[in-house]
Amino acid sequence: MNGRIVQISVSPGGVPKTPVRSAEVTPVGVEGDAHRDLEHHGGPDRAVCLFSLEQIQALQAEGHSVLPGALGENVTIEGVDWQSVVPGRRLQLGGQLLLEVTRYTSPCLNIKPAFSHGDYSRVSEKRHPGWSRVYARVLVSGRIQAGDPVRLLPAAAGAG
Repeated sequence: MNGRIVQISVSPGGVPKTPVRSAEVTPVGVEGDAHRDLEHHGGPDRAVCLFSLEQIQALQAEGHSVLPGALGENVTIEGVDWQSVVPGRRLQLGGQLLLEVTRYTSPCLNIKPAFSHGDYSRVSEKRHPGWSRVYARVLVSGRIQAGDPVRLLPAAAGAG
């Protein structure tokens, strides 16, 4: 299934992350992005955080003030079946970048302002399956930009 990159977002640490036109993505993360809490963010298995524009739009329809980058995701994508973006699945972004989803993210108190009534558990995989952002490791580095294609690939043999 094919989609596209809607937004690439970075910050010096914390949320919301702000859009950039393009970025180099390597096993250490997205160029220009940093983390204040290295115990819970960053590292090789959490190099990139992804979320779906369709999920953001559905959250907005529920009355939440969520925008791309507000929940700390580095890459907001659209046109990909988000229910299929699970640990072990791979995504190709642009012409070169290859990611492998490693885990669902845990919602953090820092994203609370983006949710009506402060209910940031709305994006908890445990409480609301299919609504979580995901972390991914970088298998092949590459430069991406908004508008680049996103291809959902099969999981690696033995993954999941």
